Amino acid sequence: MSGTPEQVVPAGFPIGPSGIEASKGNAPRGPRRCRCPHGQPQYRVRSSPRNFTHPGDSPLKESLLLPAATVIVAAVFWFATFYLAFSSFWIKITVSSACLAGIAFKLSRNHAKPGLFDFQAVTLGIISAAVLYGLFWAGRAVSTFIFPFASSQIASIYSKGEGTPAWIIFLLLLLVTGPCEEIYWRGYLQRNLSERFGGFTGWILASAVYAGVHIWSFNFMLIGAAGVAGAFWGAIYLLTGRLAPVIVSHSLWSAFVFTLAPFR
Repeated sequence: MSGTPEQVVPAGFPIGPSGIEASKGNAPRGPRRCRCPHGQPQYRVRSSPRNFTHPGDSPLKESLLLPAATVIVAAVFWFATFYLAFSSFWIKITVSSACLAGIAFKLSRNHAKPGLFDFQAVTLGIISAAVLYGLFWAGRAVSTFIFPFASSQIASIYSKGEGTPAWIIFLLLLLVTGPCEEIYWRGYLQRNLSERFGGFTGWILASAVYAGVHIWSFNFMLIGAAGVAGAFWGAIYLLTGRLAPVIVSHSLWSAFVFTLAPFR
């Protein structure tokens, strides 16, 4: 093109000679027309900015993509842990939990940090772990009375730990698996869902997903137990907004249930 340099019309202004004339009063410096060799006016519209939201785009949909992707990863980890027969069950669950915690730290930066393990957090964690243990003790008595298969399914849960020394299981649950599970399931997933749907709905959804990934165990009692425990720890996180007491509760409860005071 020759002659006067090509001018840029900001997005949103009417296009055409009449539109340009009408919009001169609104423009900081009125856009000029240029003519091609044939004498016809020609205009170029500035491209849309990168952060332009097109009709139909959903910020909520975009904000849920990462949490949904991590849930898929968690489901794959739990599938490998419960269904695939390789290595020790407790090693697999420990590695899976640690990987999920690493993902939570990567995506949430400081939000997934446990916070201070002060006297209040530790006390609440110990008391809540004792309460949950009592609930499971009562639940075991009721379930074995109602469901004929309950005893055998509970026994199969403990059989997964065969071949691994109890003291190793205790340390893994207390120091790695318990804390890492809470960092992801409550500190990352429940927090993100609560920010988008509200505290109560986020708690329900996170608890349901936590129970759902245990479906790979094909153990009705374990899935139910995960749902109850997940809802219990999620409620503590919902009410206190703190991750430290939930970590203490989960770590102590699981270490006692699977090693020191099992429901055999």
